Amino acid sequence: MLLLFGTSGWVNAGGLWLPAFFSDHMVLQQQMEVPIWGKANPGTTITLVTGWGSSVNTVADASGKWKVKVKTPSAGGPYAITISTPDEEKKLQDVLIGEVWICSGQSNMEMPLAGWPPRDTVMGAAKEIASANNPYLRTFTVTRAYSLIPVDSCTGQWMSLNPQTAGQYSATAYFFGKKLYETLKVPVGLIHTSWGGTPAEAWTPQEELANFPEYSELLSKLPSLTNEYINLCNWIKDHPQIAIDNTDPDYWKNLVLNDSEVKNPVFNDSLWPVMKLPVLWEKEALGEFDGIVWFRKTINIPASWEGKELELSLGMIDDMDATFFNGTKVGGYEAGGFWQTPRKYRIAPSQVKAGWVTIAVRVIDTQGGGGIWGTPEDLYLTPVGSNEKLSLAGEWKYMPVGEFMSNKIYVYSLENGDFFRRPKIGIIPGPYQPSFLYNAMIHPLVTYGIRGAIWYQGESNVGRATQYLKLFPLMIQAWRRVWQQGDFPFYFVQIAPWEYSGADNDDSGWLREAQRRTLSLPNTGMAVTLDIGNVKNIHPPYKREVGERLALWALSETYRQKIECSGPLYQGATVKGDKMYVSFTHVDGGLMLNTTKPTEFEIAGENQKFFPAMVQIEKDRLVVWSPSVKNPVYLRYAMRNGSKAELFNKNGLPASGFSTQDMQK
Repeated sequence: MLLLFGTSGWVNAGGLWLPAFFSDHMVLQQQMEVPIWGKANPGTTITLVTGWGSSVNTVADASGKWKVKVKTPSAGGPYAITISTPDEEKKLQDVLIGEVWICSGQSNMEMPLAGWPPRDTVMGAAKEIASANNPYLRTFTVTRAYSLIPVDSCTGQWMSLNPQTAGQYSATAYFFGKKLYETLKVPVGLIHTSWGGTPAEAWTPQEELANFPEYSELLSKLPSLTNEYINLCNWIKDHPQIAIDNTDPDYWKNLVLNDSEVKNPVFNDSLWPVMKLPVLWEKEALGEFDGIVWFRKTINIPASWEGKELELSLGMIDDMDATFFNGTKVGGYEAGGFWQTPRKYRIAPSQVKAGWVTIAVRVIDTQGGGGIWGTPEDLYLTPVGSNEKLSLAGEWKYMPVGEFMSNKIYVYSLENGDFFRRPKIGIIPGPYQPSFLYNAMIHPLVTYGIRGAIWYQGESNVGRATQYLKLFPLMIQAWRRVWQQGDFPFYFVQIAPWEYSGADNDDSGWLREAQRRTLSLPNTGMAVTLDIGNVKNIHPPYKREVGERLALWALSETYRQKIECSGPLYQGATVKGDKMYVSFTHVDGGLMLNTTKPTEFEIAGENQKFFPAMVQIEKDRLVVWSPSVKNPVYLRYAMRNGSKAELFNKNGLPASGFSTQDMQK
């Protein structure tokens, strides 16, 4: 039963069906009994023959499902794999055997090598893309999707690395895979499955969330909502669909829907609902919505403004816009990456007439928050050079005309408010709901032969660090349980500094601390980014460093290379008199401070009132004290949202921040 928006299901008139990732150009994990599965007509015999000399038979069960395990050789290829029934044959070509890793998380994992210019870019990307030519470094990107219940299929395709495809690779995954290939000299397959702005609970199986009282009410509703969810999915799929082409830089600019008349002042919007702007529409009746929404507002131009050049200011728009003044286009940002760019457009004097005019804005939101979202002061119309202003803040008419799901646009009719006629459901389905991304973007992959997983996520859980310390390890353990491949390596990125609620607050410091404490879980590792963040940009450009630091963990701990994989990690502290003596692991070569006057260390007594600390290196440990604290009990380092790295080992790898207090926030 198909419950996943826009994803191909089990049905196949020919009888033999394979998931999208079992296809030409795939990479299989070397020296493992890898599962391969699919569906055929019940009772059908399936024969699988590999180019390296293995063959196996099985029979489809009563539901049509079948599964085999095939022993893979050492790294190599390309090979062919033939899968057949008495009536049908599928031949998979150009199959490589090597090292396979799952790459998951939110936007910092999703961010492509080409970046999201102009603001969110990847350092050195242009050179990397131009020189990319490695048929042995491949990626399969799972198309964005979400589901109320676990599903068995996803969409995507395997790609080999070349200048045409490199820009689409997850930048973090790319640099991770590149480092592995350069060191191991074997094919590397990266299965990339991520979605920007999403919390860890969205990637966690439903049964694990039963341990959290805060999710109990929602989880209790889900069984009764299945039929409603099916009705909603079917209603949406009955609408016209347009495939999204992420490779075309002019795609959004040239996008044609059924909405060409909306910009005109005579268009009838009398039945449209009203939204008060500025606001992210997720906070309004529209809810968690990614897609295309028209906004319209009618204003009265004073007679004294006629024939004058005007400035139209709309503040920031997430993500894209095309803006019209009385039917004429006056501006727009119709490419990704401009969600923090204030919109200011000039209106020619010849267009300015006294009386009523209509401003129409088509907003396109591809992920996360959406809408015209600046401050009320940002929305205005004014003659250029004048102090007179008409505020545009307040009520605007609005109507969704297209919704994004699984790399498609589902087009809604403008007649009778089509979007608002959709079937009702007891929750708002979307990528931020608990388990919805696990169900659609992880569950289909479960048991695919892998070496391990890398993870870059946590920003969307800032402010809930105590919960994250329980949730994140449970998610890791759940993935390991369902994969049935033991405690496979799970290496993750500690989130980088960013201002969040203010650079001197500690919301993200506690989330980083929850991540550090997750290292108590076996076979985990953490890439620290305290030295490569940007307090003004949540998407730092240093993805090479991130990917390579993750690769250091894999090369050291998984592939047993004799290299240091981490900066110093807090191990413990002892108190002697008024000083604390602090020890660390991963101090290969010794400790270093990058400043003669550290400011990120703080010390406190029993009352937990912290004071700036003085710091001295003594062999492989730190001595920390403060004249204001006679009996030290607690110590913390780099716990602010905007902290900067000060402590490193001699390999140049930064220490993680830490706190010896009990978890907070």
